[in-house]
Amino acid sequence: MRQSEAVNVQTFINEHPFSGFQWLVFAMCFVIVLLDGFDTAAIGFIAPSLVTEWGISKPDLAPVLSAALFGLACGALVSGPLSDRIGRRVLLLGSVTLFGVACFASAFSGDIGHLTVLRFVTGIGLGAAMPNAVTLMSEFCPDRRRATLINLMFCGFPLGAAFGGFLAAWLIPHFGWRSVLLLGGTTPLLLAVLLLIAMPESVRYLVAKQHAVERIRATLGRISSAAHEAGSFVMTELAPAVAGKQGLRVVLSRQYIIGSVMLWLAYFMGLVIFYASINWMPVLLKEAGLPPQRATLISALFPLGGVGAVLCGVLMDRFNANRVIAVCYALTAISVYCIGQAVGNVGLLVLVVFVAGVLMNTAQSSLPALAAAFYPTQGRGTGVAWMLGIGRFGGIAGSFLVAELTREHFSFEGIFAVVAVAALISCVALLVKQAAHPGHGTSKPLKGESLGH
Repeated sequence: MRQSEAVNVQTFINEHPFSGFQWLVFAMCFVIVLLDGFDTAAIGFIAPSLVTEWGISKPDLAPVLSAALFGLACGALVSGPLSDRIGRRVLLLGSVTLFGVACFASAFSGDIGHLTVLRFVTGIGLGAAMPNAVTLMSEFCPDRRRATLINLMFCGFPLGAAFGGFLAAWLIPHFGWRSVLLLGGTTPLLLAVLLLIAMPESVRYLVAKQHAVERIRATLGRISSAAHEAGSFVMTELAPAVAGKQGLRVVLSRQYIIGSVMLWLAYFMGLVIFYASINWMPVLLKEAGLPPQRATLISALFPLGGVGAVLCGVLMDRFNANRVIAVCYALTAISVYCIGQAVGNVGLLVLVVFVAGVLMNTAQSSLPALAAAFYPTQGRGTGVAWMLGIGRFGGIAGSFLVAELTREHFSFEGIFAVVAVAALISCVALLVKQAAHPGHGTSKPLKGESLGH
């Protein structure tokens, strides 16, 4: 390579082995997702301690348990456009620091109102961190392994949730509920120091924003020393660029609006299923005649199914990603419907709940990788963040949906039949996206705008 040669940054990433530097970026993003899972699970475990210490009723916990969900949505919606404007690295540093400080401060809350406010702020930080971790990681991945690596990164969420639950169960009896929040706040603050030292800016973002050649060369040089010989850098978008637009204007442009709405709908409906199931399944199984302990254990199988996401990522990298995830949602609909039919047979119920959890979590965990591949660099941060942000409201809707169905005296079978429809809607949404953007679901490069500096 001669010093005067122009290097395509994505071609460079594709042609060189996945380096230790890229694994470091992966590890840092993985820990961010892990901390999100830890925080999500831990708050549920400290809830009984709040009832005892502050003498409040269980309904009084509703605001503090939902505050983080609203914060997650707000953080994602605001951070996406900012990420496309000021960069992935700055947003990640700021968001990790914010949720670390807010979670740490939560440990010193004196009442439920104070804790609710701090849970909302914690949610904002987490909501901003998650999509930016996805975006940054996707922009350091080779095309042939992108979905696999992002889905592997998302396995951090169920691992964090499981680890958070076990750790909280040990910490609370020994050190009290505040220790869980102190740990949950200290860890991201330590991570923020590592991010400040080691986290690079996305090289695709640097080229798109026409940053100095020396900075781009230094970043790519950590993948391979061959980058030091490049005279300039260019970038060809796999997704069609939208001339003169960035951020939300790309996501809502005529070229992307149908796909954007379908991604929002698919993710929203997926979280309807997830939160309807994890929040209500123990209660519904108990009302259907199962002992409380058995109902809880069977329900706990549902969120364990995220491990299938890695296999789905491999399939997405080899076949049409829209159709792969659509099939997962179609199978989710069948298995969720079968939960309602299997309540009389405990052995079958255990199997069906686990299979439904694997399929549903696999489909849901694969959508961020799909969104990251769908948008060009100028709108990728916003596109991923808005899908995650709007989808969070599906979690709130899922809880209210089952509450309303029980109020209308729907049977156990009827409730899960209705919830299964949400998976069918997600399946159809992805097929509509494929029909509207037939080139976007494949691994074959599209001819797009070339950007250089």
